[in-house]
Amino acid sequence: MSKHTLSVLVENKPGVLARIAGLFSRRGFNIDSLAVGPTEHPAVSRMTVVVDVEAKPLEQVTKQLNKLVNVIKIVELEPAQSVQRELLLVKVKADPESRSHVLETVQLFRAKVVDVTSDVITVEATGSTDKLAALLRVLEPYGIRELVQSGVVAVGRGSRSMTDRALRPVDRIA
Repeated sequence: MSKHTLSVLVENKPGVLARIAGLFSRRGFNIDSLAVGPTEHPAVSRMTVVVDVEAKPLEQVTKQLNKLVNVIKIVELEPAQSVQRELLLVKVKADPESRSHVLETVQLFRAKVVDVTSDVITVEATGSTDKLAALLRVLEPYGIRELVQSGVVAVGRGSRSMTDRALRPVDRIA
């Protein structure tokens, strides 16, 4: 199996996320990552879905997704032709003895300290899945108190826009 990143333009309406997630679930596919947010058009949302599946079953699901009324366009984003990032917030134990080491690690990974207390430092990091996993491996010996990680968000490289090509002129919001 291999990871595939799908960028799915959908109508910004209630229930669309549930229908799409349900379609993956009914086929027995686990969604590794899911991020949904608005686009430059208020009536359109972009879903970034990462699944670990073979190409043939993914093609079948993509065809079924295209049949859903609220789906406007689906594009598979290849890693080399797209920019893909995640956000990580992590609370790390940082007593006086380890604080400087934690801060050096944060700097090394080009992350940011967003909150500091007497015994915990909260770090914000963005980057690829691999970069964030590496950061967590380095921070783990200090003690991770809590973490939250977003799903992957991705956009194709270059000047072409998925929404400009997908929306008919009457659908575009001026």
